[in-house]
Amino acid sequence: MNSPADCPTLALARALIARPSVTPEDAGCLELLGARLAPLGFTLERIDLGGTSNLWARRGNTAPVLCFAGHTDVVPTGPLDAWASAPFEPTVRDGMLFGRGAADMKTSLAAFVTAIERFVTREPGHAGSIALLLTSDEEGDAANGTIKVVEALAARGEQLDYCVVGEPTSVSTLGDMIKNGRRGSLSGTLSVKGLQGHVAYPQLARNPIHEFAPALAELTAIRWDEGNAFFPPTTFQVSNIRAGTGANNVIPGECTLSFNFRFASVTTADALKARTEEVLARHGLDYSVSWHLSGNPYLTGRGKLVAALSDAIRAELGVEAELSTTGGTSDGRFIASICAEVVEFGPVNATIHKIDECVSIDAIEPLSNVYEATLARLLGRQQD
Repeated sequence: MNSPADCPTLALARALIARPSVTPEDAGCLELLGARLAPLGFTLERIDLGGTSNLWARRGNTAPVLCFAGHTDVVPTGPLDAWASAPFEPTVRDGMLFGRGAADMKTSLAAFVTAIERFVTREPGHAGSIALLLTSDEEGDAANGTIKVVEALAARGEQLDYCVVGEPTSVSTLGDMIKNGRRGSLSGTLSVKGLQGHVAYPQLARNPIHEFAPALAELTAIRWDEGNAFFPPTTFQVSNIRAGTGANNVIPGECTLSFNFRFASVTTADALKARTEEVLARHGLDYSVSWHLSGNPYLTGRGKLVAALSDAIRAELGVEAELSTTGGTSDGRFIASICAEVVEFGPVNATIHKIDECVSIDAIEPLSNVYEATLARLLGRQQD
């Protein structure tokens, strides 16, 4: 039996980490992965756009389709001298694999491929189809990545049945959490107009901060909804307020506010917009607001995919996975438009985006085993 240091998944993860794919750069990661997939019978299709590299790979042409999705891009390293070892020189130390992207999410990508290699070798005539949707634009603005691949697939009528996104979802130990949905994210930029003037003559001016304050108090006090069994209640948070000239004797002529809703599947972006603007209008403000919807919420219930992945985790790791919708957004929000069941599962996320990002060596091959066992439960011959 191989030691963890000899595992093929670790070797591939190290090869991926060594490529400095700071978003939206791919740095050759997709070529490396494609070279492993092509001999297995995958058809490879590049859908590159606007400096973003995207790969759609598929083996088979029948349903059900199980897709593994992820990103090759990583966040910037931060100060290099703060790292104990160079971020793009994968280093094994104290039982951990260090490097930018080790947890988020190059180990998952490597585990996808080695799991598929073993499964296809064992079951070349498996049921359905296996696919991979990979992008270099998840950590950036996500404008030319997964969303564009999904649009291309939808335009030609391709649908997915199951999708596992390799985001680092585990909290304390590999397998303790599956994300079976994510909240939606709606941002707004609000401008409230006043009339600039001297603070000593307030009767000749209109202070937009004072005029807006009652409306802001109402917005922060609203109970937008009660959430549901999987989602907490919708939240409203102010992230920035700007006003004034910098002088303490000038009433500002405008106040600008940035805010964000993280919303549950029990409401919609349009409903949140309408209720917000009703409050602003009722307070008689001279305002304008621009909106940006980063993604709608999605939720996958306890269907075949959740059952298969949970069973695989239990069998391979001896862990009972918790279902959760906590955290920010992921590319799962785009994939959900063409896939009925979408979940996220990957390594422990304690060091993602941090200096000295790392993943446990002992968790790397078991992660690949869980992906393989999920494949077997959904596409294995015994499922026919």
